[in-house]
Amino acid sequence: MTNFVLVPGMWLGAWAWDEVAEHLRAAGHDVTAVTLGGLAERAGEPATLETHIGDVVAAAGDAPAVVLVGHSYGGLPVRGAVERLGGRVTRAVYVDSGPVPDGTAQADFSAPGPDADVPPPSFDPADDPGLFAGLEGRSAWIRQRCTPHPYATVTGRLRLREPLQPPTDLVVSTFTRANVERMIADGHPFVAGLDRRDYRVRELPTGHWPMFSRPADLAALLGGA
Repeated sequence: MTNFVLVPGMWLGAWAWDEVAEHLRAAGHDVTAVTLGGLAERAGEPATLETHIGDVVAAAGDAPAVVLVGHSYGGLPVRGAVERLGGRVTRAVYVDSGPVPDGTAQADFSAPGPDADVPPPSFDPADDPGLFAGLEGRSAWIRQRCTPHPYATVTGRLRLREPLQPPTDLVVSTFTRANVERMIADGHPFVAGLDRRDYRVRELPTGHWPMFSRPADLAALLGGA
């Protein structure tokens, strides 16, 4: 049995992990899905990247061993929580995300507009067949449940003191293992914080939101970690 802490990306709450969590629990695992401050049922709460890191640490509770899973933006608070939880994190899993280095902000990858919360996208495959692959018939349902993402969490910079990290899985959906290897070789900031001594790249081809498009397969990958 593994203690999983599942952290969603931008615009989402713990609800985004419902189907994945159901499969993991059916396999005998313990699962805590996180709603980060300022989102979903916590909309309106003040939020920064630092408070989101604290949310992940709090979700780990006093469990002696946890696997942290961060999707997209969720990889930043997971990366910060890894440092704070230390040896209690037995594995970190980044889903279409990566262990970015000290000083990184989400805005480095997707620039927000002027000082305002970031609205959710359409999630409609007609608008971007690659990014939104697998969301046919679900786009409206997802968008209705989304929350504008707190601006301060997108522009806040990750501050790390310790570069080391636990064994790490990169679950890639919108790019391939070859893409990742090339990014590592090029020093791309998406994976510039990767400790190369113990990592695996696991492909799950679909759009950027495999928890919606391939939840059973994502749960199987996580359970196998």
